[in-house]
Amino acid sequence: MKVSWHHLVFWLFCSTPVFAQLSESIDTILVSGTQIPLRVQETGRSITIIRQDAIQQMPAISIDEILQLVPGVEVQSRNGFGAQADILMRGSTFTQVLILVDGMRLNDPLTGHFNGNIPVPNAEIERIEVLRGPAAAMFGPDAVGGLINIVTKTFNQKQKPGLNLSGQAGVGSNNQILGEATFSHASEIFSGSIAAQINKSDGELVPSMATDNGALEAYRNYFDIKTVGAAMALKMKNDLTLKLRSSYDYRDFNARYFYTSSNFDKSTEKTTNSFTVLQLDKIRNNASSNLQIGYRYNTDEFVFSPDFASTNNHKSHHLNVVTNHLWNLSGQFVFKAGAQVDRRSIISNDRGDHQDWHLGIYTMGLFQPVADFSMTGGLRLDYDENYDIEVLPQISLSYNLGSYLVRGSVGRSIRAADYTERYVSNNLANLTPGRSLGNPDLLAESSWSEELGVDIFIGNKLQLKTTGFFRQSKQLIDYVSTNESEIGDIGDLQAGADYFFAKNITDVVTRGLELEAIFRHNFGEKRSLTMTAGYTRQMTENEDGVVSVYIANHAKDLANFSTLVSLGNINFALAGLYKNRNARVAQTINSRLEASYMLWNLKAGYQIASNWSVHFLIQNIFDKSYQNILGAPMPGRWLSGKISWNF
Repeated sequence: MKVSWHHLVFWLFCSTPVFAQLSESIDTILVSGTQIPLRVQETGRSITIIRQDAIQQMPAISIDEILQLVPGVEVQSRNGFGAQADILMRGSTFTQVLILVDGMRLNDPLTGHFNGNIPVPNAEIERIEVLRGPAAAMFGPDAVGGLINIVTKTFNQKQKPGLNLSGQAGVGSNNQILGEATFSHASEIFSGSIAAQINKSDGELVPSMATDNGALEAYRNYFDIKTVGAAMALKMKNDLTLKLRSSYDYRDFNARYFYTSSNFDKSTEKTTNSFTVLQLDKIRNNASSNLQIGYRYNTDEFVFSPDFASTNNHKSHHLNVVTNHLWNLSGQFVFKAGAQVDRRSIISNDRGDHQDWHLGIYTMGLFQPVADFSMTGGLRLDYDENYDIEVLPQISLSYNLGSYLVRGSVGRSIRAADYTERYVSNNLANLTPGRSLGNPDLLAESSWSEELGVDIFIGNKLQLKTTGFFRQSKQLIDYVSTNESEIGDIGDLQAGADYFFAKNITDVVTRGLELEAIFRHNFGEKRSLTMTAGYTRQMTENEDGVVSVYIANHAKDLANFSTLVSLGNINFALAGLYKNRNARVAQTINSRLEASYMLWNLKAGYQIASNWSVHFLIQNIFDKSYQNILGAPMPGRWLSGKISWNF
């Protein structure tokens, strides 16, 4: 790893780098992403909580840029600012992380590439819960590497009392326009909000490139992202609370080399995402019940090249119904049972028309025989048309020894192939070589995961965390370069050509170590220092030595660090990211993915009046040229400024 002098200066400046109030005090926060609300130290898991005030102060614009600063979370962005991002945890693929909004599944049935399209404006987020490791016993398929739960203000009745109007407006490099507005009202029985957000730019100019097959034309990495949402919570008679959230997300962006390394690739893409959740809660002294109904409708228009007919149109639907009941049986035992029914479907000129049903029933329990020991367990019976019935157990233990917290967890997870892995390009005529090809006969993935960790508390300012994790997986799904003669009667293929064909890879082992340090110090009113550093070392191996596209595409070494300083009306945040992975080369487009890179972002703010503030952000301070996905260049140095208000 080569680190220049200016990187060393910043590293020394950060000391034990971090970011804004990333992890809450373990004595105060209740984690809702564990089904049974628990304090962090009771879960037996490695969990990070990011509060709303930290989200606003971090040197980032989109949710994926916030998540890439969380220790142990790897974000593989294609273009910047949330245009599209794959989210990985603990050496998983991007399809093996479950995304929730207020506890409701958001993962897209078409492709995991859309899981990061979270239709919630930043100002509506109360906190983000990041739970590392499996959570299939709690939430069903896809929760292999971990889960991310976006907790919104209105659903959790955290809006400020009375009428409130807040927003921000700004500009940035390459004709970037930034805007956000939120109107909310809250009383004892009702809270409601309406929010909108925009982030668009002409994008950086990517210059023309000479290759062995001729010159590739210049293009701009443009993006246009708009999100709107409305939510309400109403307390009714008989201990009932009705909650409703509806949101819409629109994305139009350059997608050149996002999915291929073909010199014919001139891709553009437009996606829309409508997401609605209705929830009814009944809470009594020693019991609670809730019913959730969620519906997601997604459209995707993908144009591979305007030079010939290549437009793919997809529409996906996902209806999800979940009901739970919780009993607090004593001061030592809490029990919860629930059921889930969901239906997903797709209409596509590329993948065809398909639908699937999924069912799950589950139980969970918390047992605390003594004050400092907690044991949580869960058992789920899960049915899907792709894998029939699976049993998904999980158990977690934690023991608080005062200055030490020992925790461990074991669990099983499952994941069925999405519609892209099963059917991509199956309906296309005369498929060009090098394209991805789905496999309708894919088996479901299954994994066992174990972890053991220790948290050390040094006074009330410094916390050190270490976690070792191990995962054994079978039938993992990935794309493998395969000759047409070995594929069989799937798709309209060219004789003798090679394609990236979706296959099950028999035995895969992932192991790793996570380290995290958190330091907080308050030295007066509105004066504080918060620092956090995280490092993850992870390795993935398959016994057959199969070379595939995604399974081992995660970083081997991942470090996230940042520092937040508040000095009255002035605050600033400095964040860094280091990533080391396998280098790759695409000769057809003369592109190289370097083995490692380091980034630095800086944000400074000043409160000019009681209700007004200004903020300045520099992303990629040292103008590092890098890629997360081979062929898709990320933005260089990018400047932006905003003015914000709150009434």
